[in-house]
Amino acid sequence: MAIHGSLFQDFKENASQDPFSLQNKKLLKIQMSYGPVWAKSGTMVAYQGDVRFENKGAGGLGKMLKTAVTGEGVDMMQCSGQGELFVAENAAEVQVMYLENDAISVNGNNVLAFSSSIEWDIHRIQARGAAMTGGLYNVSLRGTGYVAITTKGDPVALDVASSPTFGDAQAVVMWTAGVNMDVRVDTGGIKSMVRGGTGETLQMAFSGNGYVLVQPSESVIEGGAQTSSGGRSGGIGGLLGG
Repeated sequence: MAIHGSLFQDFKENASQDPFSLQNKKLLKIQMSYGPVWAKSGTMVAYQGDVRFENKGAGGLGKMLKTAVTGEGVDMMQCSGQGELFVAENAAEVQVMYLENDAISVNGNNVLAFSSSIEWDIHRIQARGAAMTGGLYNVSLRGTGYVAITTKGDPVALDVASSPTFGDAQAVVMWTAGVNMDVRVDTGGIKSMVRGGTGETLQMAFSGNGYVLVQPSESVIEGGAQTSSGGRSGGIGGLLGG
């Protein structure tokens, strides 16, 4: 008896021994021999070897307190052991980067996994217009190590130093260190307001030096950074919907 077809060859596991590598655009392979990693709870789809999982919730007492105050948090599990771990989330595209003594600010819903050497925390975004929403919060990742995030579709990386840059808060995934964010109010004028508005009244404005990553879907509201009201109003600041 035999099975005919190329299924098991076309989708054979890749042979990469890198700490973080893409099995395909939507599936991340992690080599556990490099040490423990953090992954979003519930994202394990398979593993080979001896891998153990410990639910860390919001990541400690300090982060739990921040979660209670801000409504923002991301449930993480610590993964340790030997073998290969495969993680994914709702067939979203996975983007892998290596931070070398650097930092990024990410919408909590888009965090997938990162090396245990990376420090993470919930932080308030300092922006003048943020007061309109009661405060904005994001997840900061800092240090040296691998980071994997998810995007819905292939993103675009915009260089904010080259031109004034604006984004819909429901589509902005992350930005790098050196980038400043503020909130811009654009009513479209009286005529536009009378006709119901454009749906793009509150926008995120970026300046400085670095990159902003924007996905081709307004879906970060499904569970990312929240306003300080504690409600799961989604996006980076619930009132920033486009």
